[in-house]
Amino acid sequence: MKKQVLLLAILSATLISCDVNQKKEAKLPDVDVDIDAEEGQLPTYDVDWADVNVGTKTKTIKVPKVVVVMEEEEVEVPYIDLDMPNEGEKEEMSIVVETEVSGKEHDIEIQEIRADGKRLYVISKLEALDTDLGDKTMRIQDQIEINAPDLDIKHIIVGERPDRTFNGQYTYVGTMNDFNDRIKNAKVIYKR
Repeated sequence: MKKQVLLLAILSATLISCDVNQKKEAKLPDVDVDIDAEEGQLPTYDVDWADVNVGTKTKTIKVPKVVVVMEEEEVEVPYIDLDMPNEGEKEEMSIVVETEVSGKEHDIEIQEIRADGKRLYVISKLEALDTDLGDKTMRIQDQIEINAPDLDIKHIIVGERPDRTFNGQYTYVGTMNDFNDRIKNAKVIYKR
């Protein structure tokens, strides 16, 4: 008898969120004082589960689009040939600073490069211009060609950091006076 009650409790707990239609009535066993019992019958149920459909549907949403047009042009770019004592072979490479802006057009320009041991500090200036970009974003960049041994390069941008996730790779400072002492004492090897 306890097993039947426990089974009913478990079955009812699992079917709480279902649509259940009883098909037969429950019949309790006939009990004789002689302990002669007939077999009982549990009720049967017809259970309708919820239908779940997974798929796709077409909906019009706003998707950001960035159009970048790259054109090759011959331009004069600064070139640095850096000889460091006991550093072995040199290779030519581009030092590129790039940032993503919105709101207003901006200009970015590498102002100077300072050296301290095997590290180069590339200091750029970011300025907002007057042209409104509306709801568009724009990537801007500047670059310098360098012929040097393998060096660690750290970019520092003087200007307000644009609120774009792309810009997390550089250190932004308010003014040139905000550099720490290590950068202030590094040797200037290039100045625009």
